[in-house]
Amino acid sequence: MRFMVERDVLADAVGWVARALPARPPSPVLNGMRIRATEEDGGRVRLSSFDYEVSAKAEVAADVEHPGDVLVSGKLLADMAKLLPAKPVSFTLEGSRVVVKCGASTFTLLTMNLEDFPALPSLPGWVGSIQAGALAHAVEQVAVAATRDETLPMLTGVRVEIEGEIVTLLATDRYRLAIRELPWRPATPGLSRVALVRAKTLRDVARAFSPTEEVQVSLTAPGIVDIIGFAAAGRETTSLLIDGEYPQVRNLLPDSFEASATLNLHDLIEAVRRVSLVAERKTPVQIVLAEGEAVLNAGTGDDAQASETLEAVVRGDETTVAFNPQYLLDGLNAMDTPDVRISMNTITRPVLFQGERDGELVSDYRYLLVPIRFAV
Repeated sequence: MRFMVERDVLADAVGWVARALPARPPSPVLNGMRIRATEEDGGRVRLSSFDYEVSAKAEVAADVEHPGDVLVSGKLLADMAKLLPAKPVSFTLEGSRVVVKCGASTFTLLTMNLEDFPALPSLPGWVGSIQAGALAHAVEQVAVAATRDETLPMLTGVRVEIEGEIVTLLATDRYRLAIRELPWRPATPGLSRVALVRAKTLRDVARAFSPTEEVQVSLTAPGIVDIIGFAAAGRETTSLLIDGEYPQVRNLLPDSFEASATLNLHDLIEAVRRVSLVAERKTPVQIVLAEGEAVLNAGTGDDAQASETLEAVVRGDETTVAFNPQYLLDGLNAMDTPDVRISMNTITRPVLFQGERDGELVSDYRYLLVPIRFAV
């Protein structure tokens, strides 16, 4: 095997494929990155990785002198590709080693047993497409509510609901719920599908595509091993879906509210950051809603304390509610509107946060947060 490829093209492709390399692989061969050079279409190089759950593949144009197929350490190749000088890179297989040359730099990589490397799954059937930037933004808004506790595998995922031209993303860790609706282009009118994707995988994939790229989304048909796939600009990734019944979280959304308040989003975020400086671990930030204002309090007793008052349009009776400050900030930071509306019923029921623009609710993103009980 011998081929030459541009350094930036190589670094981008290797970086994409390296995302699927496992941190603690059950088998050393899963640390490998496969490099396959062919003379097809004037010369192509395909890079791939797979850990039995997530696969990644990238294909780039290259000047292929001799086709070949090898497996090398993926992490080492990824680290090397990032630091190579901005010059063409040549790969040459010499016995059991791959010699990589770029300018004055030369690296020698040991090959691994290619026969032990698992075959990559194929992309399932195409179900629709969406702009990568819109997908990445929506995933970031929702994934903050997914748990990282692997003892609750269902809640480590983002539920993807496809209904015609609308995709809804949902995530919950039992203490909060994030929901985002966004338009997309389905492959067939009236398409209806549901998938539960690992939040970390979905986040990594959405971030890795260029914001302007059109991402093709694929799903296996019901009853087959559940796989979701994403593809754009010569790059592909697949992931096994989480199997199981997701909780009926939509039932938590109230139909009406007894009280609400509208505040400037930026001012509220900054105020929460300031007063939470004195909040000990697991200590809540209180928000007192009264006529024309919202008062934020943190710290109690002999400990350090903080208080800040913000202007607010309050509807309903005076109310005091308390939240985990980090959970509160996660939801507020996910919003991109000038104002936020806080809607509630009793102080023990989940509180809904929605963006507001020019006095109108923006309903495509909703963040439901369970308040913390406090001593009166």
